Amino acid sequence: MDELELEIGDQIHIIRLNIQESVGMELAPLYDFEFTPTFIYFDAEGNEVWRMVGEFDPQRVRETLADE
Repeated sequence: MDELELEIGDQIHIIRLNIQESVGMELAPLYDFEFTPTFIYFDAEGNEVWRMVGEFDPQRVRETLADE
């Protein structure tokens, strides 16, 4: 995630949440995530485009940005 943020951080905003902290606990039920790690990609309007649970695939982020 850090490498991807350095590479394309000017094109996307990456937010990291810990579900053991208060903000993460509040947002978990709103965004329906129970397992960690969970990665959710939102478009510029805040709509969920896709999510993945477990291993993160940075290429999927690159491909999604290229399609937008």
